[in-house]
Amino acid sequence: MDLFKRSLAECIGTLILVFVGCGSACILGASGDLLGIAAAFGLAVSVMIYTIGAVSGCHINPAVSIALCAVKKFPVKDTAAYCAAQCIGAAVGAGLILLIMGMDALTVSGLGMTAPAAGISVFQAVLAEFIGTFVLMLVIMGVAVDRRAAPGFAGLAIGGAVLAVILVIGNITGGSINPARTFGPDLMALIFAGSDALWTTFPIYLVGPILGAVCAALLYRMIAGKENC
Repeated sequence: MDLFKRSLAECIGTLILVFVGCGSACILGASGDLLGIAAAFGLAVSVMIYTIGAVSGCHINPAVSIALCAVKKFPVKDTAAYCAAQCIGAAVGAGLILLIMGMDALTVSGLGMTAPAAGISVFQAVLAEFIGTFVLMLVIMGVAVDRRAAPGFAGLAIGGAVLAVILVIGNITGGSINPARTFGPDLMALIFAGSDALWTTFPIYLVGPILGAVCAALLYRMIAGKENC
């Protein structure tokens, strides 16, 4: 399938991820229902894998695309297109939340934006995002990339990994583990509220997830062998 169609699928998949996940954060965030938010993100990822996985592979995460590129499982030119599409989809998804819920979604609930919790240093936040994305990418390599993986279970396993990771680091960094997921709300906050999060905290959610995903992909390939993934 041509790159445009695959990129469009990635755009739509990331849009739905942000709309469902960040939308749930806007609604449930005030009640502190981390389990509900984590479940929304996990289910969105799982559903999208079964929906667009056959079309684009359903990366819906720049860190995943870059990690697959790093282990030569994805072309460089496709990686750039996927990352751009994912960020566009995330921005549109955040914009739709804002359009539906109004400015309260931004001023009251923060549009599902991610930021380190009080008392958490930049190093701690980067480390948390690194570990969280490392776990996610390790699961992806094992259930979706490894040729020996049992078919049909990737969506459940990867969605479950997202849910589990957010439960652990959600109250530390917001549990992004996805640069596009943070980029979308941050961009809308910049446009409509003059937020500086895109320049101040977004680098945490760019560096941590990308490094974590690349390290996991390289480690899994070393363990499993190049002939298997």
